[in-house]
Amino acid sequence: MSDPADANPLSVTDQTELGDVFGPHLTSAETIALADTPGIAARSSETSTNAASEAESDAEAEAATDKDPNTLRSAIEWIAVIVSALVIALLIKAYIVQAFEIPSGSMQTTLNIDDRILVNKLSYTFGDVERGDLTVFSKLEGTQSSTDELIKRVIALPGETVELRNDGQLWIWGPGETEADAVRLDEPYLDAFNERLAAPHSSDPISLALWDPRCVNVQGNGGRCTLDNSSYFMMGDNRNASTDSRSFGPVPEENVVGRAFLRIWPLNALGGL
Repeated sequence: MSDPADANPLSVTDQTELGDVFGPHLTSAETIALADTPGIAARSSETSTNAASEAESDAEAEAATDKDPNTLRSAIEWIAVIVSALVIALLIKAYIVQAFEIPSGSMQTTLNIDDRILVNKLSYTFGDVERGDLTVFSKLEGTQSSTDELIKRVIALPGETVELRNDGQLWIWGPGETEADAVRLDEPYLDAFNERLAAPHSSDPISLALWDPRCVNVQGNGGRCTLDNSSYFMMGDNRNASTDSRSFGPVPEENVVGRAFLRIWPLNALGGL
């Protein structure tokens, strides 16, 4: 019989194979013992930390993904609101109401320099131009003015004749009437300084200035202008310091922009016109 001591010891390969067989069947105590081994415990802690970091990063990415669409949608909504407001403002200015600043003293003391007014552009769409209205219109070609629009008061209507007589006041008569039918224009809106123009007689240059080639009457009729059926005679309230229809002639209907109805500046003069 062979001596047990002579038996060949297990090789490294045999030990590994045995480990593969019995390794999966380690007891809980053996597993805990392995976990207590410094190298294994460090690797286990590092793995847990990495897993927690990855989970946190995934959560942040998911939160950012959820938040980005809301931020983009909010930005789009605000842009839409701003664009809509601008479009509405432009439409209102173009077709409904527009603000103007008074650049000169031609309408004093009704309107003063730097006053701000609102003009209703629909006023004459639904109604007629009336005598006494404060009307904004596009300046006529050749008019000496720093602005494209002027504001004056409506004095005479289409078809009427306006005349400046020796008393320095305006007289008006309608189509089919004669100067015997003339009615003196009552202008309560004028201050005392402008109630009368310095016109000593009908041949005075101030009186003669009422006539213009756009008037349908002939020039020899003193200070008189007869309007065609689509023009208005406009004058500033500051009669002795106003460039108006006495200078550039009657204003065609197509040049009329709208009616001034409200002064918005200065605040202490806020009110209707």
